[in-house]
Amino acid sequence: MTEAISVYMTAGSYKEARHIAGELIDNRLAACVNILGSVTSIFYWDGIQEEQEVVLIAKASREDFAAIDEKVRAIHSYDCPCVVAWPIAEGDAEFVQWIRDETRGKRQEP
Repeated sequence: MTEAISVYMTAGSYKEARHIAGELIDNRLAACVNILGSVTSIFYWDGIQEEQEVVLIAKASREDFAAIDEKVRAIHSYDCPCVVAWPIAEGDAEFVQWIRDETRGKRQEP
């Protein structure tokens, strides 16, 4: 059975986040992508940096993580984008099944 995951990503702008989300949905790599508001990120990259970023959280299948990472890296403006995942340990059974169905091309059309 396919394991559902949450994929945490950041982008430099809402426009970029929207583009990434659209690509993941269009390519059936994620069932849903949440785009959260602006966050302040403080990190070390050639010295200490402080930037405003936009957070994305995708609901996807673990077997698609490599393809998600590849897609994001191909279209992202950062040299080293944040793309990390963790398993969905528990969740509403119907919702988790929906994630599996959407990312496996079994979309239930109205």
